[in-house]
Amino acid sequence: MQAIILAAGMGKRLGELTKNNTKCMIEVNGVRLIDRMLSQLSRLNISRVVIVTGYKGDNLRNHIGNRYADRVKIEFIDNPVYDRTNNIYSLALAKEKLQEDDTLLLESDLVFEPRMLRLLIDNPYPNLALVAKYETWMDGTMVRIDDDCNIVSFVPKKAFKYSDVPYYYKTCNIYKFSRDFSTNQYVPFLDAYCKAMGDNEYYEQVLRVLTALDRSDLKALPITDEKWYEIDDIQDRDIAENLFASADERLYKLSHRYGGYWRFPKLKDFCYLVNPYFPTQRMKDELKSNFDTLLTEYPSGMSVNSLLGGKYFGIREEFVCMGNGAAELIKGLMEHCLEGKVGIVFPTFEEYPNRAGGMRVVKYIPKNPDFAYSAADLRDFFADKDISMLLLVNPDNPSGNYISKEEVLELVRWASDRSVRMVVDESFVDFTRGHLLNTLLTNEILHEYSNLVVVKSISKSYGVPGLRLGLMASSDLSLVATMRSSMAIWNINSFAEFYMQIFNKYEKDYHNACDLFINERSIFMEELRTVPYLRVIPSAANYFLCEVTSRFTSRELTEILLNEYNVLIKDCATKSAFDGRNYIRIAVRDRADNNRLTVILKSL
Repeated sequence: MQAIILAAGMGKRLGELTKNNTKCMIEVNGVRLIDRMLSQLSRLNISRVVIVTGYKGDNLRNHIGNRYADRVKIEFIDNPVYDRTNNIYSLALAKEKLQEDDTLLLESDLVFEPRMLRLLIDNPYPNLALVAKYETWMDGTMVRIDDDCNIVSFVPKKAFKYSDVPYYYKTCNIYKFSRDFSTNQYVPFLDAYCKAMGDNEYYEQVLRVLTALDRSDLKALPITDEKWYEIDDIQDRDIAENLFASADERLYKLSHRYGGYWRFPKLKDFCYLVNPYFPTQRMKDELKSNFDTLLTEYPSGMSVNSLLGGKYFGIREEFVCMGNGAAELIKGLMEHCLEGKVGIVFPTFEEYPNRAGGMRVVKYIPKNPDFAYSAADLRDFFADKDISMLLLVNPDNPSGNYISKEEVLELVRWASDRSVRMVVDESFVDFTRGHLLNTLLTNEILHEYSNLVVVKSISKSYGVPGLRLGLMASSDLSLVATMRSSMAIWNINSFAEFYMQIFNKYEKDYHNACDLFINERSIFMEELRTVPYLRVIPSAANYFLCEVTSRFTSRELTEILLNEYNVLIKDCATKSAFDGRNYIRIAVRDRADNNRLTVILKSL
């Protein structure tokens, strides 16, 4: 068996990366695509590798040189008109070689796991196309296959229909052709197609014709968990570097993306915190039905969105400042409205202390293994501290500690007597039992306590983090005015605005979803408690802080789950106040996902 690699393209979409080199010379995690591919091929029983070059072909030949001479024979074919032709012409230049042996045909802009080649070679079918179930990142030729993995049709870009996505598979651009297939089917049709349609086409068009004429012996071989990526632009390269990072680097790379994990469909995210039971399908359908209008129309400004925020929570519009997620509000509050020092309970959601600046933070760290505390504990600790602001995340993140509404109001009164502004972040309060009665977002409370500022993320409990919505409320109108003036005029997009507009129609569904979640959290906690090396800390939020008591460090457990099971959890050892102790945070998802995680944890 031989291999043919098509490497003539210019790779214009990669910009500066291909200014002086062809695509296969770019690096993914420090290794050039061509070196990775040749190393993988050299481990197989390959008689030779034929590389069709074109753009910057001399650079590629000089780079390869004799470095693989002791492992595999390499031959080159030059495409001198690479800038006026497409890959069908490059393959046509190699058609004589194609007919001399069974062939692995590969495009040079791929990065993939070595076992994908072994899948082709070990499969008894002589003619195969590696295919993967369609995912949103995929572009190019799709196929439809039947239950026996026969390719029913090739679907070019122009014929692509999003309504048919459940039936599509993407060709991985890795094929196995038998010598007989190349000689008697593919090459004759290749010659005819080039003569009829010209050289600025794709070689898969020939396979499309063969399939349409029912003349093809080519079958599909769907991959399952194998990793691969096609590098067409700089974002492709960035994603590939995350997918193919070494075990000790992958966690760092993924964590520092701070989301966007929909680009990694096989990743199960137990790190970021959302409600798995809301919004309902009906609400999502209403959002979809208005997609065209929302995409093409400007959103409203701050005054209208503050009105909608007030409607959303049943409070006065003048008390409200809407943010592009709670993070924007936290930034404005800590950077523009903080004078003096702020008291913060640690460990905490670190966006607050990061924005406050280390010199202005007075830390309170609970002296117990569960990081639990009461309002009385906070009053006792901060009684003699010089602070102008006291922050309470309630329930707390990551501990899940919760202080009742009555206790919190006592703390607000205590702070008021000392002219201390009280900031209560209740982003997770709707996950508490009796949640309908636990919020501070009422006109009566806000009006009575002008020192109170309530911050709420509309991502966590409402399950819409992609909309980036957050609210700050206070009867201190000068504070609200300062915050509003620090925001961009259009800081909320049309999709988020429309979501707020229609939410009240689905409010009953939302409260039902929170009740469903609370029940699932109880079940999940009991399951996690059966994992022998975890100590599970009770939580009133949508996550559990767990101490890793044996077998692993928190870092080791996090890396094992990510690299071996594609499950992402939060390693808390690096958070302030943990001092490197082995704590992790696990989000609560739906029953199926939670069961899957507990099975994995108990299997380790």
